[in-house]
Amino acid sequence: MIVRPRPNWFRLLLVVRGSVLPMILPQLLLTLAFALVVTLLHGRVYVWKVSLTFVPFSLIGLTLAIFLGFRNNTSYARYWEARVLWGEVLNDTRSLARQSLTLVDRDSNSTVFVHRLIAFVHALRHQLRGTDPNTDLARWLSKDDLSRLKGARYKASAILLMADEWLRDRRLAGQLVAPLAQAMQVHMGHLSDALGGCERIASTPIPFTYGVIIHRTVYLYCLLLPFGLVDSIGAMTPVVITFIAYTFFALEALSSEIEEPFGTEPNDLPLDAMSEGIETSLLELLGERNLPTAPQPKNYVLT
Repeated sequence: MIVRPRPNWFRLLLVVRGSVLPMILPQLLLTLAFALVVTLLHGRVYVWKVSLTFVPFSLIGLTLAIFLGFRNNTSYARYWEARVLWGEVLNDTRSLARQSLTLVDRDSNSTVFVHRLIAFVHALRHQLRGTDPNTDLARWLSKDDLSRLKGARYKASAILLMADEWLRDRRLAGQLVAPLAQAMQVHMGHLSDALGGCERIASTPIPFTYGVIIHRTVYLYCLLLPFGLVDSIGAMTPVVITFIAYTFFALEALSSEIEEPFGTEPNDLPLDAMSEGIETSLLELLGERNLPTAPQPKNYVLT
């Protein structure tokens, strides 16, 4: 995620880091070169004059803009839903940690429960990104818990079960009365819902064929457009074409980037920072004061 003060109007025109310009620069240069060739040849292919006007491009451009807007709205809806789900993870883990410290008897060793919640958060992040969680899990789980996770495909779900078992054991030991255990189960259910919601977003991309149609239409539109403008604007055709191509290519690239909000691209969610923030918050509830410093963005990017 890009974290930086908003530049003034002039510097905002020149910002590269965090924009999609590096991703689409090769396509822009190719489009510019093609538009230059079309302009120099004045729309001719050998001896054949390509007779096109701006009228069909106006109609197609309007339709294309609507579809690109819909694609961006769909991608941003996935991004925002993912952020809301991680906000629920923060709220529910805090509530559970607080309740384990205030509603359960003092000699119940709530630290084990809170550490399992922290391990759940890290396991969820690694599951969504497809990375190895073992290093983070070893910091918070006992050897017995780690041995139970060996071979587990969905470690976050397994850790959530372990946390639930801690509540069951406290209830059976008489350290947590049934009505209070039921209240805590509400938050456990919310964590399970957040886990399922994140898995749904990660495993269900926008239909591939929809992206293919938009991608092909954008490129064909930008490559044919010089033939429709060269007779009316002449030498300014490459400039206008490049500007239009930047708009369409950038919108398509942005929607593709935020479509998968759990990745590591500059505009994806900063799951590393969010996980460490939840970890620090829960440790603070346990009374620990030697807490890690908050993650800082590197070159304006917070991962």
